[in-house]
Formats: sequence, structure tokens, C-alpha cells
Amino acid sequence: MGRRKRRNNPYSKPDRYTKQAKEEGFQARSVYKLTEMHKRFRILKQGQRVVDLGCCPGSWSTFAIQTIGDRGTLVGIDITETALPGGTFLHKSIRDLEDGELEGHLGGKAHVVLSDMAPLTTGNPFGDHIEQLELASLAADVADDILVPGGTFVTKVFDGEDAQAFVLRLRKAYDKVKRVKPEAVRRNSREFFLVCQGKK
Repeated sequence: MGRRKRRNNPYSKPDRYTKQAKEEGFQARSVYKLTEMHKRFRILKQGQRVVDLGCCPGSWSTFAIQTIGDRGTLVGIDITETALPGGTFLHKSIRDLEDGELEGHLGGKAHVVLSDMAPLTTGNPFGDHIEQLELASLAADVADDILVPGGTFVTKVFDGEDAQAFVLRLRKAYDKVKRVKPEAVRRNSREFFLVCQGKK
């Protein structure tokens, strides 16, 4: 018998978004998930204070800094060290944030909290779903604490049996919650995003 061929990794081959990101100077193709949501929901505005959770490699932060302009402030946090011009970046886990730390760096409450956080996936759909949802829940906790009334929270979610309960939690905290799967999300991916606007 011959050797079994390994399955091709669908994420290893550059697609048009990967090539476009490189051409436009962004660190990763994930920027086009945020840009599509921004076009639909006007998430970011000039002069805002923005938090980017799970900011590495920095494409969401780069787009946010460009959009909020010189009068805006961005603070990113990731367990992988990130350094980009125009923002403040904390090299730590979201679990290790101290009380008031983000607000101190921002200079006030945030207008927007972004989270593209995801665990290192194992290939076990349920296990990956639970781990990612824990990160999304931690991001929601940060948003509860740091957002101004009327603020916006955007978070990644891996779909699964506990996702709907998380959506319901956010519907109680925000005036509008939209479930979105941007075009740049790969077809075989179970991820979607929640755009939550109008923090109560």
C-alpha cells in the first residue's frame, strides 16, 4: 500500500485577500473582515478611543489607527508581542489586565472594543468552539467594563451549540446585535462575527 496523502491545509495557500493585504501594506488578510463590517455598520470614527483584543499581527489595529486618525487613541493587547506606529500595545494575556489599565492608556472609556481572539485550534470542533467562546466571553467582560454608553463591541465567535446563549447575553447588553459572516471568512471556517452597537 502506498502512503496516504496528507490533506491540504486550506489556510496555507495564499488567496486573493492574502495577496491584496500584502499589496496594500496590511499584516494579514483578516483586515478585510473588519473593513467589510466597517462599511456596513460604520464601526470606527475619527477621534475615537479603541481597544483591539488579540491584536497580533496588527492588521485590525492598522486599519483602526488609519480610520480614527491623529485625534484617536488605540490600545492593543496580545500574548504575542506587537509593535506598530500610532498605538499603544500591551504584551500580555487579557486575563492579566489590571483594573483601570486599559482606561489609563486610553485616557478614558473606549468608544469601540474589537476582538479577533481565537485559540490555537486542535481540529476538535466542539473543543475549539468552547475555547474560543471563552475568549469571546472575556472580551465581552472587557467591553462591559470599558465601553462608554452607546459604544460598539465587535467579536469573533466559532459557531457551535453554546453560541446562541452568548448571542442572547449580548442582546441584553446592546441595542443592536448583528450576526455577520464577512466575505473574507474562508468557506470552510465556522467563524462568524457579532457587531454589537448601542451599549446600554
